[in-house]
Amino acid sequence: MSSQLSTDTGSQPRYAAIKAHIRARIESGEWPAHFRVPSENQLAQEFNVSRMTARRALSELTDEGVLIRSQGLGTFVAEPVPAGSLLEVRNIADEVAARGHSYSNRILKLEQTEANTEVAVALSLTEGSAVYHSIIVHLDNDLPIQFEERYTNPTLVPEYLQQDFHAATPNEYLTHVAPLTEVDTTVEAIGADEAVGTALEIEPGTACLQIWRRTKSSAGTVSFARLVHPGNRYRLGAQLRF
Repeated sequence: MSSQLSTDTGSQPRYAAIKAHIRARIESGEWPAHFRVPSENQLAQEFNVSRMTARRALSELTDEGVLIRSQGLGTFVAEPVPAGSLLEVRNIADEVAARGHSYSNRILKLEQTEANTEVAVALSLTEGSAVYHSIIVHLDNDLPIQFEERYTNPTLVPEYLQQDFHAATPNEYLTHVAPLTEVDTTVEAIGADEAVGTALEIEPGTACLQIWRRTKSSAGTVSFARLVHPGNRYRLGAQLRF
């Protein structure tokens, strides 16, 4: 492990460079959950900075939920925060940003098509009805983490095909124009088929988490989506209080 701050940090503050160094070790898997990170003194010596600078890096990462401090024991890598929840519908771009990462996407399909039996039932339409169909791959720091295939009811969202989904995800747009009142969610484990594997840059058959999600507004069923995540790149979590 290098004992000097990277020379490519430019004008980046030293505490921020130490944070980036720690995050890189965690994200690479070199420092797994519960790994004890270097102390303030060790970081100060290793990177030739003051203890105050090292303390700020550790404190901010602790506040961000990346690290956890235990009195008398030290500072450790925290359990990964689940990327998604079964109890709420979050914009994936916000999930990525919350981890301090860069969000982007690839739009593979945006078209009008005819509803097959499954889609028609899900959207409460007749078979053969016009529906809007989109396929988008969502990326976290340029790494594909979600394959989203969505069918949308054109009666409730007539301008869906005219949207720039690079600027705002379908979830963000639909939440704005057709506020959710009900969500049906089903989760299952699958092996990636060839199309999903290509889109997510994984081998066909790779274990994935697949989420079927139907969203409704006060006016009716808005969309029916299939969300596929590589099993090693996504976690679902939920917290219940009684």
